[in-house]
Amino acid sequence: MVSRLPGAQTHHWDWQFEGSCRTVGSEVFFRPASEGRAEARQREQAAKRVCAGCPVRLECRRYALASREPYGVWGGLTEDERRALLVRREPGDVIPSAA
Repeated sequence: MVSRLPGAQTHHWDWQFEGSCRTVGSEVFFRPASEGRAEARQREQAAKRVCAGCPVRLECRRYALASREPYGVWGGLTEDERRALLVRREPGDVIPSAA
């Protein structure tokens, strides 16, 4: 018996091709191990400025919340901000798309 794998689901990722972050280094969005609090705040603010004008910010945010992305700034939300949103959710709540 031969089983077939489902086709690629690339449409779920197509929004990433439009992201403003594509022209910015990943170090703006992801914390290096040696980063202090003040540096983290500055880096996160820089990432949020990129996200603020991004045409796919809401899709990015929805992805990060739905997949419980543990690292980085996604859709203008930091790791802690996403964690706080998820903790406040009730079972069955729709994942928020805007803060």
